[in-house]
Amino acid sequence: MEFFQWLTERVDAANSLLCVGLDPRGESADALRSECMRLIDATVDFAAIYKPNIGFFEAFGSAGLAALKDVIAHVPPQVPVLLDAKRADIPDTSAAYAAAAFEELGAHAITANPYLGHDALAPFLADPRRGVFVLCRTSNPGASEIQELAVTDGASAAPLFEIVARRAQGWNQQGNLGLVVGANDLA
Repeated sequence: MEFFQWLTERVDAANSLLCVGLDPRGESADALRSECMRLIDATVDFAAIYKPNIGFFEAFGSAGLAALKDVIAHVPPQVPVLLDAKRADIPDTSAAYAAAAFEELGAHAITANPYLGHDALAPFLADPRRGVFVLCRTSNPGASEIQELAVTDGASAAPLFEIVARRAQGWNQQGNLGLVVGANDLA
């Protein structure tokens, strides 16, 4: 089943748009695992998708990555998992990142950085059963330093995040690309 079809079905089944961010703080990989599993158990009836942030797990090396794999496996099979990793690199490296996220860790979708262009995203986008959420207009305080820069794309200028959104439409050939857009600046 294609990723966004699956996500839509889960949204309907849960009657919820809730994306549960798993950004655990702890003194050990075991503590992260326990915290995330408790949160999953408490929210599974309402969660449309889970989004573990790989950085918190990577801080504990191989034990942290093993904990992340356990956390992803703990999510019930009807609920998708979006790995918050913000990956992209040259195509060979992106292919390795995609294999790690989708095959090794068991995630169903990943966040990716569009800065390197379409060829860096292509390995993530190759399988329509896998979702890719491209950073577009993020919520961090310093986002405007780069994302709101005026960029000329053809004859007109627009903020970089708008150019990313337009380019992403063209990259979405498999129907499995979404955008990361923070809701903190609604003006």
